Amino acid sequence: MFSSRTPGLSRLNKTQKASMAGVAAAGVAAVTFSLVPGTAVAAESQAPVQSPATSQVTTSATDSIETSAVSAIIAKQFSSPDTAAKVQSVVQKTASEKKAEEAAKKKAAAKAKADAEKRGEEAANRSTVRKPVYKNNLDGWIKESLAIMKKHKIPGSYEGLHRNIIRESSGNPKAINLWDINARNGIPSKGLLQVIPPTFKTYHVKGTPFDIYDPVANIVAAANYAADRYGSMDNVNSAY
Repeated sequence: MFSSRTPGLSRLNKTQKASMAGVAAAGVAAVTFSLVPGTAVAAESQAPVQSPATSQVTTSATDSIETSAVSAIIAKQFSSPDTAAKVQSVVQKTASEKKAEEAAKKKAAAKAKADAEKRGEEAANRSTVRKPVYKNNLDGWIKESLAIMKKHKIPGSYEGLHRNIIRESSGNPKAINLWDINARNGIPSKGLLQVIPPTFKTYHVKGTPFDIYDPVANIVAAANYAADRYGSMDNVNSAY
């Protein structure tokens, strides 16, 4: 039989075998290095190195992804019926509050305008000449009667009124005639200008007392009658 061992190899000790293995490994490495020069350097240079611009792009991309995620979450929340209803309620409430605020402003503006107009009217009234106070005597009665006559466009003068009053009643507002034809007919003449009741009733001027003995009412009614019949009390010089 032949031996399977290579002659001489079996006689190598462990130290010799280790040396041979080391040499063989070194030889392989040397051969590899010689065949691909600069391989280690090339491999190292191929490692990814981020430039500042690349880093910024990476960060921006990350932020964009995060923003998209947040937007997606918000969109999902607002797509919920309950959330949509709440949002609609808030919108409606805000619109109602704005409408109420505008209405309140308009109301306040209208009130301010009305107050200003009222103050203006009050100021105008204060600046208007106050109604004069007439003396309670013949002079005062004639002057007040003339003012009323002017308002109602009844002609007559102070002189014409005074002259006829003195002749008819001597200035006595309670004077009454109990002896002439009117008295015999049951309608005696009365007052400053001796007016009979039917004439006073027909020619009474609105705004004066409906009292035939009231001096102003008597004068104005008599002047109104004289204007209708004679053109003016100034044209009367006797019983009329």
